[in-house]
Amino acid sequence: MSSRIDGDKSGQVPALAGRILRGPRPEAVPGLVGTAVTLVGLLDIAAGVFPRFRHSRIHAVTELLPGTFGPFAAAASLSVGVLLLLLAHGLKRHKRRAWRAAVVLLPAGAVAQFMYRHSVIGVVIAAVLLALLVRHQAEFKALPDPRSRWKALANFVLMSAGSIGLGLLIVNVHPNRVVGNPGLYEQLKHVVVGLFGFEGPVSYSGKVSWTVGYSLGALGMLTALTTIYLAFRPEHPAARLTVDDEAKLRELLARHGGRDSLGHFALRRDKAVVFSPSGKAAVTYRVVSGVMLASGDPIGDVEAWPGAIERFMAEAKAHSWTPAVVGCSETGGEVWTRETGLDALELGDEAIVDVKDFSLSGRPMRNVRQMVKRIERNGYTTQVRRVAELSEEELAAVRGAAEAWRGTDTERGFSMALGRVGDPGDGDCIIATAHRVEEGDTSPFGDLKAIQHFVPWGKDGMSLEMMRRDRAADPGMNELLIVASLQQAPELGIEKVSLNFAMFRAALARGEKIGAGPVLRAWRSLLVFLSRWFQIESLYKFNEKFRPRWEPRFMVYRTSRDLPRIGFAVMQAEGFVTLALPRLFESRRRPKPVRTCTHNDDMAAVPGQVDREVQAA
Repeated sequence: MSSRIDGDKSGQVPALAGRILRGPRPEAVPGLVGTAVTLVGLLDIAAGVFPRFRHSRIHAVTELLPGTFGPFAAAASLSVGVLLLLLAHGLKRHKRRAWRAAVVLLPAGAVAQFMYRHSVIGVVIAAVLLALLVRHQAEFKALPDPRSRWKALANFVLMSAGSIGLGLLIVNVHPNRVVGNPGLYEQLKHVVVGLFGFEGPVSYSGKVSWTVGYSLGALGMLTALTTIYLAFRPEHPAARLTVDDEAKLRELLARHGGRDSLGHFALRRDKAVVFSPSGKAAVTYRVVSGVMLASGDPIGDVEAWPGAIERFMAEAKAHSWTPAVVGCSETGGEVWTRETGLDALELGDEAIVDVKDFSLSGRPMRNVRQMVKRIERNGYTTQVRRVAELSEEELAAVRGAAEAWRGTDTERGFSMALGRVGDPGDGDCIIATAHRVEEGDTSPFGDLKAIQHFVPWGKDGMSLEMMRRDRAADPGMNELLIVASLQQAPELGIEKVSLNFAMFRAALARGEKIGAGPVLRAWRSLLVFLSRWFQIESLYKFNEKFRPRWEPRFMVYRTSRDLPRIGFAVMQAEGFVTLALPRLFESRRRPKPVRTCTHNDDMAAVPGQVDREVQAA
């Protein structure tokens, strides 16, 4: 036994040595190089800013040479460090353009560090990283992301702020060389004018003023050049659904649209689409913060789904996007995980009401029944019609009211929202409206008080897409219109209605039952706490009032490390997080409604309103 163990050990040593000599796995090189480039960039910045990084005997000799290289090298080291920090994320994402820039900047940074710090270690690190980049250049083939001219403005704002902050640090790292005692205003003024290449009010003894001046000028030039580059580089706009793509998707939905209640939302025009080689299936998606985000199940024939999924994954790989699917059904999750090796996580449940089983009678429906009767006694009437049946004047009023009653500045919704009302191609959609004639009513929308918009779910179903109401209307408008839509559904040929999606419904339902364990109770308590902002519990209870059946929905992802990034991308896509530049001026301010609920705005738009309406019932 001992000889066998010794033999194993002797065999492990050459294998380990071989792995070390071969270097890292090719697929791990981009992440490794990206992290290392971040560290090198920070060292370059430190070398250009802090005097202690450049004390050496060789530096004393170079000070005697004509045309001292110190100030120039400091500015170069600082500039290269900032650029390397900007490129690090692109290298981790396998971007080809980031690779090209890094191959040029790493030697430049090494030369600047050696001239300024005289550090051989910095040169060796840069040489090793450069060798890895050249040897594994095949790993850096990812195409550019969609972009627009707004990135140039964002770069200017962020780089200007970063340059001012870094400039203040540069101005203050030479306390023993400063002449006098300049205050913060003088320092800030020195930085700002220094970014434009002019001499500021702060004075230094010796040659420090040259170092500070060149460093500030380099930051200013770097800000200007990167902004100009982003403004004039070829634009790659985000993909949009073309007319031909939309026509093909409508054909697929006409044949297979009854399989998934979220199918019609694939017709959002801010999504792109990939089709299977046969054209019998498709996956729609949007790219958000480097995440290629699909929603719902693939459209079309289930047998052709693998081909569309393969195209989706190939597109994600070509751009080095993180693939993810939000809101797919159990069948869709099984196909995605089987075909791609991805994992799935249950997000929550979709509330579906079977029209033939719905009734207001019985004790479980007492609250809804009483609320609806009370509102009807107050003089409210309802209409449920196809969009094609509305006149142009009625459609204009509905569109205007939907915009004015929206509870947020940005339109919310992605996976369960269409993002439009009354489009000529959406004549099969259904609009439910509530009306009441009031004396002295000054509303620009007349007697219109609430709106609900449903999209087709095959030939015999519909999915709730939007709920909006006038802030002055009585509580319970949503219950009134849902009941009216369910009661009118048989005349429209509708047999099933999909209502809102309830996040983590199973955990909320099981956590409040007798016998729930401490972990489940703690998880439910956290969800109830988060409901103060996102209305998780109230949305579940609102849907539960209509006695629906619950269908689970899933998120598909690659690794658990991607979940925070995917979650952030989903919140951006759904409109809960907005990274757009703030609007300094608004031509008008929209009045905040008492309640706005949609798959776009969801019940999180007005916290607590659902609870108040439940209590009012």
